[in-house]
Amino acid sequence: MRNSLVAALVACADQSLKTKARRFLAGLSSDELQFIAEFLGSCILESQARSARDRAELAERIARFQKARTDRTRKLARDQELKMILLLEYLCCSGIQRLSMTVRAGGPSAN
Repeated sequence: MRNSLVAALVACADQSLKTKARRFLAGLSSDELQFIAEFLGSCILESQARSARDRAELAERIARFQKARTDRTRKLARDQELKMILLLEYLCCSGIQRLSMTVRAGGPSAN
């Protein structure tokens, strides 16, 4: 499963940044890779025709995603801050911050 997650996340990266993204992802745990994949999945499901303009806006979207995720699960793992930092680093090193990403405050499964 870990190799599949790495391959899928590398496939999301800009062509010129795939090697850099693969090196970054190679050092992450399966749990950290799943966190990144869940964020990207929520962005795809909730996307609008709007891109993040900068790192600060990406960080805000990640915070909203994490809040929605925490609200759904009602528990906060000790490593959530680290996962949020790793997610932000992945998005920036892979060029994905230029993609359309919007996450509803309630998350994809909220009604």
